[in-house]
Amino acid sequence: MDAVKKAVMDRGAVITAYRRWAPVYDQTFGTVAAAGRRHAVDIMNKRDGSVLEVGVGTGLSLPRYADHLSVTGVDLSPEMLKKAENRIVKNKLQNIDGLHEMDARNLDFDDDKFDTVVAMYVMTVVPEPEVVMEELERVCAPGGQVILVNHFSQDHGTRGWLERRMAPFASTLGWRPIFPVDRVMGCENLELIERRSLRPLGLFTMLRFTKAAAPKIAKGRSRAMVSDSYVSEAVVSQ
Repeated sequence: MDAVKKAVMDRGAVITAYRRWAPVYDQTFGTVAAAGRRHAVDIMNKRDGSVLEVGVGTGLSLPRYADHLSVTGVDLSPEMLKKAENRIVKNKLQNIDGLHEMDARNLDFDDDKFDTVVAMYVMTVVPEPEVVMEELERVCAPGGQVILVNHFSQDHGTRGWLERRMAPFASTLGWRPIFPVDRVMGCENLELIERRSLRPLGLFTMLRFTKAAAPKIAKGRSRAMVSDSYVSEAVVSQ
């Protein structure tokens, strides 16, 4: 079981999977995930400043952002980004600062750059999600927020049984059916302030973190540093 839980999604497999998904994503998973996406964007629309959406995909969320926000999107899939670019043009969106093809493990942005960082339906997809969490924390401004919307697996019941059955096909699916929530709880400077189950049927969960105004520990992934290290422990009350 530990081997399954810690399985690493290969970067090439992710790109290949989402090349297949791109033509039908909006009509399939995009529809299933719509409620969680709306909930997260509604929260961000009450905030000010700059937003980074990691895993922007086909840009389904982009028309929902309030005009007062400055939004940047990144994704690993060029096919997905092309659809997002078309959506910007079609909807005449003026508050999108840019879309970039980028690996979430190595975001090409300065430290503390964005007031809000969001990753929706991303963490079960990316290789090395712990490293991705470090990057989300790094580029989030002190006092800012990091928001995740994601599927987190269960170890019991019918759903847990189904997730274990699906686990060997993770590379083909393009996401991990087995993904425990503790894999995103390892950033010392992020405090969990809200956890909420989302429709449909509580399959997805929103986690909202705030970044400490003053770092509790020295950063391990600053752009000014060569070595990459990450925090592996955090105590979060739910």
